[in-house]
Amino acid sequence: MTEERLFSREIHLKQRPIGMPTENDFQLVRIEVPDLKDGEFLVRNIWMSVDPYMRGRMREIKSYISPFQIGNPLEGGCVGQIIKSNNNKFTVGDYVLGNLGWREYWISDGSGSDVTRIDPNMAPIQWYLGILGLTGLTAYMGILKIAQLIDNDNSTVFVSAAAGAVGSVACQIAKIKGAHVIGSTGSHEKVKWLLDQAGIDHAFNYKEIGETNISAEIGKSYPDGIDIYFDNVGGKHLEAAIDNMKTFGKIALCGMISQYNLTSIPTGPSNLFLAISNRLKLQGFIVRDHYDMLDEFHTDMSKWIGEGKMKWRETVIEGLENAPKAFLYLFKGENIGKMLVKIGF
Repeated sequence: MTEERLFSREIHLKQRPIGMPTENDFQLVRIEVPDLKDGEFLVRNIWMSVDPYMRGRMREIKSYISPFQIGNPLEGGCVGQIIKSNNNKFTVGDYVLGNLGWREYWISDGSGSDVTRIDPNMAPIQWYLGILGLTGLTAYMGILKIAQLIDNDNSTVFVSAAAGAVGSVACQIAKIKGAHVIGSTGSHEKVKWLLDQAGIDHAFNYKEIGETNISAEIGKSYPDGIDIYFDNVGGKHLEAAIDNMKTFGKIALCGMISQYNLTSIPTGPSNLFLAISNRLKLQGFIVRDHYDMLDEFHTDMSKWIGEGKMKWRETVIEGLENAPKAFLYLFKGENIGKMLVKIGF
């Protein structure tokens, strides 16, 4: 009896977006899943991640990671379950973390570092895409290694996109370390969550006060200045932070979501000269350069979660076909915490 053929739906990049992407830049495609070779296994995706950095991969430019190719499926973090296996190290029923999201099924031989077996009894499996995954690690090493925050630190830390996936974790790690934390976000609901759940000291809605007033808002809250800025936004947020940095302050450049969809070269911070007079340290970072911190991160994060010191929010969109919509929501600020797409069960 011939085995029934398996088909997988995938989201392909249909064309390179100009400015803000639209759903027309993506295409839902149905492909036949090939037979497994020796040493390979088949994964059925359950969860996938959408992240702002993916916008950069939609451009055909030189970067730290190769661009997505038109007519091919996009990639990104995913968690799934093995349903077939010709590999004695990965068995049917295992849950794995991979980087082949934006599709229902994928095949691997388990080589390299892109596929990791995870324990579904330790935490909800989607957490490995967020607070226990690269999202959490980004916040962890950005605050502790790049910004060099230490235990019992009385520093003042400003975080932009503070209710987002990375920003919300960065805020809470800074609080755990004893810092005073101020966060910028885009709605009253997010301000309330940051104050009541994440427990930061001050939060404001930058859309309400206007981007030109961010500097004044920081100065009003912390007239003595800020020691650390964790930047997820760039633009006017970065300018405002530079305005208010203390001497020898540190700026961890994690992301610049305000500029990802611009169609012309943005003007740099008009006050960058203050970096000289105030002897500031500005450092960009990429999480993949710091995998050596993974064990330390998992130990600390698991402890903090167990102690109830970390609050975590997810915004979930159902269905692979809605993955482009979920991605676009990131640039409209329609998520609190991690934006996830649930593909299966």
